[in-house]
Amino acid sequence: MPAFAASLVDWQRRHGRHGLPWQGTRDPYRIWLAEVMLQQTQVETVIPYYGRFLARFPDLPALAGATEDEVLRLWSGLGYYARGRNLHAAARAVSVRGGFPRSAAGLEELPGVGRSTAAAIAVFAFGQRAAILDGNVKRVLARRFGVQGGKAQWGLAERLLPRRGVRAYTQALMDLGAMVCTRSRPACERCPVAKACVARRDGRIADLPAPRPRKPLPLKRATWFVYVRAGEVLLERRPGAGLWGGLWAFPETRLFDAPQPRKLAPLEHGFTHFRLRAQPLLCALRDAGPRAEAPGRLCLGFADAAAAAVPAPVRTLLRSLLAGGTD
Repeated sequence: MPAFAASLVDWQRRHGRHGLPWQGTRDPYRIWLAEVMLQQTQVETVIPYYGRFLARFPDLPALAGATEDEVLRLWSGLGYYARGRNLHAAARAVSVRGGFPRSAAGLEELPGVGRSTAAAIAVFAFGQRAAILDGNVKRVLARRFGVQGGKAQWGLAERLLPRRGVRAYTQALMDLGAMVCTRSRPACERCPVAKACVARRDGRIADLPAPRPRKPLPLKRATWFVYVRAGEVLLERRPGAGLWGGLWAFPETRLFDAPQPRKLAPLEHGFTHFRLRAQPLLCALRDAGPRAEAPGRLCLGFADAAAAAVPAPVRTLLRSLLAGGTD
């Protein structure tokens, strides 16, 4: 094993993560589920969602046989909801073909599985020799070797692959980036390859990888019409594409006339590329409507609505209304 890989594997054996719920298995379903959830999301956030998903969908047939609404309800709060929709679509595709592809190239054809995710699944589930390049690994390679840029880093990642022990090496790369070579305040004193690190040698730790220029996030505003009647609230399903696609939320256009709508405290929610400021208007209806007769609309009690497939800020407002009443 080359020196770089050997140093990482030895470090991981003594100091790495060994108790994560998706470790110690070769089940491609469980590994795929974890890798998709871990895209752009920290391990600590993923762990409870992973447990709840497995309790509800213990295997591929269970997930493939579920409705998209059931999947999104469990995904709610984890963010990047396209992952949940792709997860469901991929489960159905794998179910039709009779099993997971065993190669990274085959896995990459599944909805929501990119090159690095496919490689991780192929390595951990099938022992394939494939290179990963997630955000943590990019940072490790940029600092240790002074190499940046997607094409150059992919080439380096593939050249560094050991001929044996790829599972241990891949886990070591992930752990080093997550635990030691962090974005800010890296623990260089605990790094197994610090002596040969280009960034440390040249005093460029803060510059490698080159930080993306930060621009002020634009503010988008929305009005939420919170229609309530006799302990029920009206939700509207959002289009499949776009923000919160497929989830249930409050209508953003006026549907009914309500006497004296009441302004509630605005809610703010941050996204990758913008901030959302929603102004909820509590609209108490006195007549017999609304009902869920129109396609894509649903009337539920507040507790049921909060437990449905709704975005996190919608759930926050529903729980607040449930606790404080709507009068």
